[in-house]
Amino acid sequence: MSLWGWIVLACLAAYGLKVSGYLVPDRVLEHPAMTRLTTVLTIGLLSALVVTNTFASGPALVLDARVVALVVAVVALALRAPFLLVVVLGAVAAALTRLLGWG
Repeated sequence: MSLWGWIVLACLAAYGLKVSGYLVPDRVLEHPAMTRLTTVLTIGLLSALVVTNTFASGPALVLDARVVALVVAVVALALRAPFLLVVVLGAVAAALTRLLGWG
């Protein structure tokens, strides 16, 4: 199969998966266990994304300015700073850390 064939097949599979979500009965979606599961899955996936983007560089684990930015962002979130301020503080922390020569 050609590359475009695989792309079309992947698109059809993704569309089919999305459409199948509409076929799930409401009683299943509104069940407390399903609500709890979707909450936990969302937190887990977001945490995995943050950790991967912070500590990975290709196949290697690294400690660089991204770690400092993450720590600053976590502290800002713990202090209930607005989200935009959290992002700006993280970016400034990473920039200053890189300016000082680490990472």
